[in-house]
Amino acid sequence: MKEYNCIVILGPTAGGKTKVACKIASELNGEIISADSRQVYKRLNIGTGKDLQEYTVDGKAIPHHLINICEPEEHFYLHDWIRECEKAFREISERTKIPIICGGTGLYLDSLQKDTRFTQIKENVGLREKLALLEKEELQMHLKKFPAILIQHVDVQSKKRLIRGIEIASFLEKNPDYLKVEKKFYAPYYIGIDVSIEERKKRISYRLNERLENGLIEEVRELISKGMDHERLQYLGLEYRFISLYLAGKMKKEEMIAQLRTSIFQFAKRQMTWYRKMEKEGVKINWLKDEKDLNSCIKELKQIF
Repeated sequence: MKEYNCIVILGPTAGGKTKVACKIASELNGEIISADSRQVYKRLNIGTGKDLQEYTVDGKAIPHHLINICEPEEHFYLHDWIRECEKAFREISERTKIPIICGGTGLYLDSLQKDTRFTQIKENVGLREKLALLEKEELQMHLKKFPAILIQHVDVQSKKRLIRGIEIASFLEKNPDYLKVEKKFYAPYYIGIDVSIEERKKRISYRLNERLENGLIEEVRELISKGMDHERLQYLGLEYRFISLYLAGKMKKEEMIAQLRTSIFQFAKRQMTWYRKMEKEGVKINWLKDEKDLNSCIKELKQIF
């Protein structure tokens, strides 16, 4: 296996990841796989920042994957993304093109190198309903009935995690082959977009104002008019959550915009914390600060791929 077989582009929201990914894809004959947990949904365009116009560089369309692949009423979980990413990755590689995974969803990025088998075990609704009736102490006793290897990582002080631990252990007892070591076939070259805190806040504020002017509130209103309830909107990201509250009459417009802006600032900070954690765990991220860095990086990538 070559040292690298794909490129991963990460960075804070509003950092310009898509533009960089498209530039690199254009130069290296690559195709982009989105690693954004919200861009998978159709009809969520402005709030998720799909920026589909950026997927054309010098008149050439850049192929992209995992965008607009399911309805917003559906739930798209980590195991769904892992399955679809692997499928797209193999198809791109078979065309002798370079897979470029671009996005800021930490769990998705972690799954490229970490063991994610347990997270992919689906919920057992019937079992969960029964376990939910038990007290924490009863759940702890129930958990102890399983072999130690199946429960060694369970947080026994959290009822929610006890239930999930029992759910996973029950599945593994019936599917012992699931415990075999998972082989990862991703060998990513990581590129990070390095933006100062001041510049990051400036870009977030500008982008939010631009989205509001371009119909973000109307997009959410349209979703509601087509039958989407406010409860579902709460789970589709900050923009949809806060605008839903505004449209439901629970916040004034100025208050909504101010709180949304602050929440996006905080989200970007959490993203950067996640990337620093990846570095502490041994992931080498090549950080780009400007156009000069990007051009140098592209030259290096052409030597590697």
